[in-house]
Amino acid sequence: MTPRPVRIPVALPTGETEVSGLWAAVPGADATIALAHGAGAGMTHPFLEGLAGALSGSGIAVLRFVFPYVEAGRRMPGPAAHAVATWAGVQAWLESEGVGAFVAVGKSYGGRMASVAAAEGAVTPRALAYLGYPLHAPGRSDKPRADHLPRISVPQLFVEGENDPFIAPREQFDDVVATCHDARVHWIEGADHSFAVKGKRRPAEEIGAGLAGVVGEFVRGL
Repeated sequence: MTPRPVRIPVALPTGETEVSGLWAAVPGADATIALAHGAGAGMTHPFLEGLAGALSGSGIAVLRFVFPYVEAGRRMPGPAAHAVATWAGVQAWLESEGVGAFVAVGKSYGGRMASVAAAEGAVTPRALAYLGYPLHAPGRSDKPRADHLPRISVPQLFVEGENDPFIAPREQFDDVVATCHDARVHWIEGADHSFAVKGKRRPAEEIGAGLAGVVGEFVRGL
């Protein structure tokens, strides 16, 4: 299935803008997912291509999109408020397409920004799934990004690599998950933040597609 390019209006604090999206509508879809990219890659990164393709092939509609800094050709993320506004714009766009319920899914930064948007009430997804939640920068466990997570009332799925430096030490991550209202963790054995496993060379597209079953099972089980 070839996704359709779309434009998504976003009301930034600095004014109205639009971001690019890719909409893979599925007739009679089991569910709808809005899928956000990580900080260092856009929506066409092979990891997201593989994941989105596998999800839509299994009967789940998928909307991918970029944040304003990517739309503007910049490499570094903009203010958190811009990402929150983008998630709000994504929800409004889906509603305009007749989609009343969706699950927010994001790789690293994209997932964290979805959690911030949900905690602030800017979006109301059925659930959230984080693909490598960036609890802190590597080696900076003294600055966790978790205070808002307990304010989220919908189910949360953390898909995490066992060797991800963004959630080390493990005990700290476990303590954070324990503060959440309704959260579960799916561990990928031996995987790092990109879900690559040492000694197992696989294309990013294949790695992304390999997570579709985990995400799909979570979404269908809501």
